[in-house]
Amino acid sequence: MANTYRVLSIDGGGMRGVYSAAYLNSLASHYSKKRSIDSIDLGKAFDLITGTSTGAILACALAKKTPMAQVIKLYREHGPKIFPEKVPSNICRLLLQAPKRSRLNKKGAIALEKALSAALGDTKVIDIWKQRGIALAVPSVEMSNHRAWVFKTPHLANSKDRDGNYTLIDVCLATSAAPIFRSIAAIKNPDGEGKFAFVDGGLWANNPVLVGLIDALEMTKEGDQIEIYCMGTFPPPSGDQISQSNAHWGYAKWKFGANVPNVSITAQQYAYDNMARMLAKHVNRDVKIIRFPKGEAPPSLMNYLDLDETSTDGMDALIRQGETDSYLTFSKSGDGVDVDGKKIDELMMLAPEDTENV
Repeated sequence: MANTYRVLSIDGGGMRGVYSAAYLNSLASHYSKKRSIDSIDLGKAFDLITGTSTGAILACALAKKTPMAQVIKLYREHGPKIFPEKVPSNICRLLLQAPKRSRLNKKGAIALEKALSAALGDTKVIDIWKQRGIALAVPSVEMSNHRAWVFKTPHLANSKDRDGNYTLIDVCLATSAAPIFRSIAAIKNPDGEGKFAFVDGGLWANNPVLVGLIDALEMTKEGDQIEIYCMGTFPPPSGDQISQSNAHWGYAKWKFGANVPNVSITAQQYAYDNMARMLAKHVNRDVKIIRFPKGEAPPSLMNYLDLDETSTDGMDALIRQGETDSYLTFSKSGDGVDVDGKKIDELMMLAPEDTENV
């Protein structure tokens, strides 16, 4: 008998994660009312959750069943401490900030660990698998050999459980250590005396859909159905018109490195979704890739989409937009016209009720 294996894949995007948290929180609320239940355990709707950088914070929270309202609070209260000063966009600010950038990053790392501790506690990777039955996969980069590292629950056959004793805090620190924006994450080896140094998984898998697809293929058999729900963190409208005379960008045009992540995030979102869809044609599974939510940022949000944007106005605007977009998804889903919307409706109607909080 064919089974359906469901995957949630959440992109990275810095402080834009507050938009994703607000969207999920609001969407779950709409469907709870539709189903006449108090709340939905959204994490349990998926067999596997994969997330990168800020997407991993949401992924770990869903896997642990930390309320999205608490995650929104994390961004609101701790965001300005995690990013105490924005990466400079001009030479004057760069010169002023350069002597203290390391101290700012250290301060931000301490603030992030404190925020994660409040939201995720001392839960370990293995606890998610044993207590919740949810597979978890979080990309990062290990610095001693510059190789990809995916923190995983022991869900694969013959898994050696390399990562089970890492805490969810460790995992989130490791995957979100964006160069320039954040300190390198020095994480103690829970099974030894040494430490590993990690940087942001977004360097190679900001959109972790392929991580999710590969593990899903390992966990299923011929004829099974795989559904991968790919969630973005609200990338801005993309593209630059480059003339021959304007092609010689230097430090200032690239905002001293701060503009590079935005290009990478957008490029990976579209490239990896397309690669996943192309690969899906060549496997003996019925694979569906659903990208949500849909739509581009309105002009009113353009000033609030930097990865380290922590202003109150910016967070308020992103939260409002997340709630607005969740209502649009809810109103369109299930009408039978939008294929992806129909799948989201089916997912939310099948998601388990959170009976522990009833």
